[in-house]
Amino acid sequence: MLAAMPDSAPSPLSAGGVSPRSGGDACPGTLRLHRADDGALARVRIPGGVLSADRADALLAAADRFGDGELHLTSRGNVQLRGLGARCGGELAGLLTAAGLLPSAAHERARNIVASPLAGLDGSPALGPWLTGLDGLVCGSAAAASLSGRFLFALDDGRGDVDALGADVTLIAEGPDALLRIGAEDTVFRVPAADAPRAALLAAEAFLRAARDSGAWRVKDLPDGVRAEFVHAIGSAAGEPVHRPRPRTAKAPDPGAVTGPQGNTAAKAATAATTTTTIATTSTSTSTSTSTSTTAICVDVPLGRLTPAQWRLLTDTARRYGNELRLTPWRGIVVPGPFDEGGAAEALRALAAAGLITTPESPWTGVGACIGHPGCAKSLSDVRAEAGAAVGPVGRLPVYWSGCERRCGHPHGEWIDVVVTSEGHRISHVRGERRDPPATVRNDPAALAAAVAAARA
Repeated sequence: MLAAMPDSAPSPLSAGGVSPRSGGDACPGTLRLHRADDGALARVRIPGGVLSADRADALLAAADRFGDGELHLTSRGNVQLRGLGARCGGELAGLLTAAGLLPSAAHERARNIVASPLAGLDGSPALGPWLTGLDGLVCGSAAAASLSGRFLFALDDGRGDVDALGADVTLIAEGPDALLRIGAEDTVFRVPAADAPRAALLAAEAFLRAARDSGAWRVKDLPDGVRAEFVHAIGSAAGEPVHRPRPRTAKAPDPGAVTGPQGNTAAKAATAATTTTTIATTSTSTSTSTSTSTTAICVDVPLGRLTPAQWRLLTDTARRYGNELRLTPWRGIVVPGPFDEGGAAEALRALAAAGLITTPESPWTGVGACIGHPGCAKSLSDVRAEAGAAVGPVGRLPVYWSGCERRCGHPHGEWIDVVVTSEGHRISHVRGERRDPPATVRNDPAALAAAVAAARA
């Protein structure tokens, strides 16, 4: 298994230092801050989106001490801190390191791992061993420190949610095995589940070798011939090839309560209380009972922006029930339980009162936007205000508002793309790599809202 691919080497920088990538890749991190119109910006990688309550407290303390106090969720389940002072980098890194959020200075921008946020909570496989294993391997690999801040790993529990996000290396749970997908290839390779994290790392290291001459940041950027050779080499070293097309639509968890097999709630509570960096396992009852219990609650965050009070309420809820938060790639948050009788309803009422989305019927469901003006100098308008003004009936498709052609943070799969241009707002229907001919609405808020609603219907 994977014998043709060399083992990864330990990193001499894993305890400190800087990434060897010095130019070209402008993705922000916690050691390389990005200058924005509202101050410096830091992006804190949260592998799998998994946070303990204590680490969530540390992020809030950093936002309050160095930034504007708010926390912004990204499309990869990470957290951005905005409005930072230009000289806060050293103190910020110290705070995050002390909280366990910065285990390797050399790899802090390479720890891009998304995971199915409901894994282990609704009867699906738990992904904790894969997550901790892959993150540890990435931080221990000298080569992996050269991965760009754009390179993405995905861990899918078999439901296809994060498999649809267009990651560079994806692991999919399937019974006792894992399926390894490279980029958007429809052919995947079967590997033993225990070997899955190592297989993902070795695929990433092989990509770096393949990209050496082309300068590609991601698998999709490789020249066609180079990409074909790279995938063939992975297949030769991995296991059985399987035809499994990548899902074209990424399905976010619905806001509200999550139910799963009732199982041993005492064991679940003990597991959750001692888990800080893994996706917790929800035990399944061995009895023949089909009863269910509330194993988690989900909320979405309007435009991904959390006030200190909202973050504190989420953290307090997590500490009360399971001590864990899971940030989703759809700018939502899952709070694993188990919840006692009435606890989920009480928690959801409080979170709704705080302005969070707790039901799929909310008009904010599926609405996203970049930071826009005045936070970004490249944005041509305040798209967040425009998105709020256009909120109406819940649409079938998500919509994303971008202040310029860069479309920072846009979703994947099928969605409605609204981009501000000098001629007006350009609206198009995106289906994976295909885009319908756009329509442009010129400076008429009512017409814009109607056009967006019609496109989403």
